Amino acid sequence: MVKSGTIILNTAARFLMPLQLMFSIFLLLRGHDEPGGGFIAGLVAAGAFTLYLFAFGVSSTKDVLRMVDPRDLIGVGLLLGMISVVPAWFMGQPFLTAQWWTIPVIDFKASTPLIFDIGVYFAVLGSVMGMVMALMEVDKDEP
Repeated sequence: MVKSGTIILNTAARFLMPLQLMFSIFLLLRGHDEPGGGFIAGLVAAGAFTLYLFAFGVSSTKDVLRMVDPRDLIGVGLLLGMISVVPAWFMGQPFLTAQWWTIPVIDFKASTPLIFDIGVYFAVLGSVMGMVMALMEVDKDEP
């Protein structure tokens, strides 16, 4: 693998990664009623980690991910997507009917669409990171 090693890329990656991750959370949380949502937020988060990966390599990116395997993120995302359909069944409503709950302490409205969007976020993040990391590891092994 050819590592760029430029000061500009390394500095930009350190400053832009937290900003991109915060923006992805913003997109995730506003996505049900306005443009955004789990898919685009997951892509923005994957872009943040990919920028870091290009600047510092696969091993540093795995350290930043705290050894969370991207495949685990895919599994958690799919599980959250499946869990988001269950509350409607318990309420005796049709499949995939949205349910809303207000959390009084922080005045936040949680919902099954939000749970589904978080699942999509994790699934997209895990998929893209898994693909990019696999490609970078293959590139590292070539002479």
